[in-house]
Amino acid sequence: MTTFWSRRGALAASGAGALALALPAPGAAAAQSAPVVAALTDEFSALRAKWRGLLLGQGFSPAAEPFKAKLAALGTTARGHLAAMSPTEGSLWPEHVYADPDPDKDTESYTYSAQIQSSYGKLKTMAEAYAQPGTGLTGDPALLSAVLTGIDHLGAEVYNESQTPYGNWYNWQIGAPQSLLDICVILDDHLSDERRAAAVRAVDHFVPDAGVAHYTGTSTGANRIDLCRVLALRGALDGTAAKVALARDAISPVFPYVTSGDGLYADGSLVQHTWVPYTGSYGAVLIDGLSKLFALLGDSAWAITDPQRQIFLDAVEHAYAPFLHDGLMMDGVSGRAISRGLVAGDLSKVQQNDHLRGHAVIASILLLGQGASAGENTRWRAMAKGWFTRDRYSDVATGRTLGVAPLSRVMALLDDSSVRPAPEENGHRVFPGMDRAVHRTRDFTASVSMASRRITYYENGNGENLRAWHTGSGMLYWWGPEGEGQYSDGYWPTVDPYRLPGTTVSAKPLADGEGGIWGAARPDVVWAGGATDGTCAALGQHLKGLSSTLEAKKSWFFLGDCVVCLGAGITGADGGRVETVVDNRSLGADGTAVLTVDGRPQPGGSWSGTRNRVRWAHLAGHAGYVFPGGTTLMGLREERTGTWKAINGGGSADPVTRRYVTLLADHGEDPTDAGYAYIVMPGASRARTAARAAAPRWLETLANSGAQQGVRVPSSGFTGVNFFEAGTVGRVTADAPVSVQIREKRDGTAVVCVADPGRTVKGLTLTWRRPVQSVLTRPGTLIEASTGSTLSLRFGDLSTTGGVTQTVRVRTA
Repeated sequence: MTTFWSRRGALAASGAGALALALPAPGAAAAQSAPVVAALTDEFSALRAKWRGLLLGQGFSPAAEPFKAKLAALGTTARGHLAAMSPTEGSLWPEHVYADPDPDKDTESYTYSAQIQSSYGKLKTMAEAYAQPGTGLTGDPALLSAVLTGIDHLGAEVYNESQTPYGNWYNWQIGAPQSLLDICVILDDHLSDERRAAAVRAVDHFVPDAGVAHYTGTSTGANRIDLCRVLALRGALDGTAAKVALARDAISPVFPYVTSGDGLYADGSLVQHTWVPYTGSYGAVLIDGLSKLFALLGDSAWAITDPQRQIFLDAVEHAYAPFLHDGLMMDGVSGRAISRGLVAGDLSKVQQNDHLRGHAVIASILLLGQGASAGENTRWRAMAKGWFTRDRYSDVATGRTLGVAPLSRVMALLDDSSVRPAPEENGHRVFPGMDRAVHRTRDFTASVSMASRRITYYENGNGENLRAWHTGSGMLYWWGPEGEGQYSDGYWPTVDPYRLPGTTVSAKPLADGEGGIWGAARPDVVWAGGATDGTCAALGQHLKGLSSTLEAKKSWFFLGDCVVCLGAGITGADGGRVETVVDNRSLGADGTAVLTVDGRPQPGGSWSGTRNRVRWAHLAGHAGYVFPGGTTLMGLREERTGTWKAINGGGSADPVTRRYVTLLADHGEDPTDAGYAYIVMPGASRARTAARAAAPRWLETLANSGAQQGVRVPSSGFTGVNFFEAGTVGRVTADAPVSVQIREKRDGTAVVCVADPGRTVKGLTLTWRRPVQSVLTRPGTLIEASTGSTLSLRFGDLSTTGGVTQTVRVRTA
């Protein structure tokens, strides 16, 4: 094969003079030769071989689909990188200039340091194409030569022990060294002692042992695991046992539960960057890294045996599974990753969406299972098969969402007839550590995103996620029978960022990145969360608008076939309108859906304007909406066009157009004490929606004010009340601000649930004016209980419970 770039040019850029920066002097090389060679023992060779298998995959047929097409595409990509590679001073590819002309400008430094990582990433792709079968470049000597020359060039110019880092720390400590070490392992047999030693010295310079000496700053959570991966591979590369041992030991601080800041919480929350729910992004990195490290170090002298590792294994079902729905990972816990869509300069490549993130996490769960107990592995394989086989939007078997290695493990699972797909588990989970909740029924799945002093409205940074201002203002995501592509298909660049479903928002214009980067924007409120019995829930949020005077109290009551939504105390003085978004559904690029209002289909399916005293509406193929007592409803059908670049500077500028139907409760300009009440019925037929609207006694609205919000549904035995202030609502009295859910069952028992979302209640007396015979079970926080014609429960300090529900089970009279 012919080399696609000038050998003379490569030698000129990375010849003897340049290489002197990266390679040892002749004497030094000789001095290091013996230990380097001696380190290439069977034990360390086994680690490198194991990592190579994790990177490249095993047990698949390169001639069978989807691998045949993926490998061919890998070869095509690598061929393009090879043809465009042009080593010159300051770059390896013209589009990836890493020489920083002005280190004093932080923004530019970030950009230039990222190009180092990007350059190593392209070399890694080329190395994979060389090592993988069926790429058309397998074993190609010119490709191998190019990769080795690229390593030398980057090492000589920028990634070496003499370089002072600039820009983003991540590029130097994680992004670049991970790719460099992966390349070295993939090309292990072709790596000279000199190149091996140069890589080791560079990694030691940028990722010293001190980087994991303390569990703080940028060395926590997913970042810590990434650093441990670098240390482990660096140790395996030249046979330094102490480095591998350090990597193993430095993993341990990740395992224990935390009560604030970064890490995994006992309630299943997973936070990174101190204020950001991140199960689906940094959490994905965390489980990917740990699953690989468990696999790499297992059955070796450095196996991870810390007994607290079980905490993370438990997180598969406790923290990750709740946010996985039929193959997708929910956007509400994916931070700024939701803004990563089409990549600039490559309109055919989807960088991320909720299904791609979901498939990656599920594949990591499969790999992690190999290091777990037999029972866990069996359960997780069944769960994974269920998620994949129910994904109607993005079929994993096409090979578009996973690399060859994880895909090989997934296809082996799908081909294993002994594994039966596990169904989705119904129920409700509240995650007070990150102001999130998830609800599942046989008909739909939903999630709510809130914000407080503990959790940001949204995160932006590195020019990403610039307009997600209101995603923490009570956004209600839901997935019904119409499929799981609602938030996957061009949603984020086209949806109106001021009209996200479920939110109450001021129309006040906000700047891109409003409020600051890295989750700095947080409201000065404490109430966000609620109580649940594991099936239903009462959730509430004290809302204060981002950079706005808007204030409101919002509640959601989650039931078997619907969500009851209440709002009150809606007040603002921004000089603009305030709206509550009943829903905002994407119909896709060319979709249509009949909108019916009070039984009358809108002419031509279109509607733009206001209807007074609407009692119900129905959007065919999506949901029904009921408005107890009637409401003034504004509807809008529109086509919206946007770009990924507008919300993420690295995204494509290619226009994206999607159609939307939006239903709004308009509270007017600068409202005072406005409110709303509506019921969302995902997947409901028009007939069922009309029937619910015609049954006024189905729902009793007990209160809807800034002090308390509550409902009762007699047919379900459900009562839910959010006491933003102490008081009496219906039969329930609370002398402190708490969330209460009561559910009476047909077996003569009732479950009383109490939570302290604000973390402020030092003592609580809760009274339920209902005859009760006895208390059957009680939490440790319950100090005293009296029964009879009225149930009285006295709780101790709830402020230390982390907002977690306290459950009392009673026998009713």
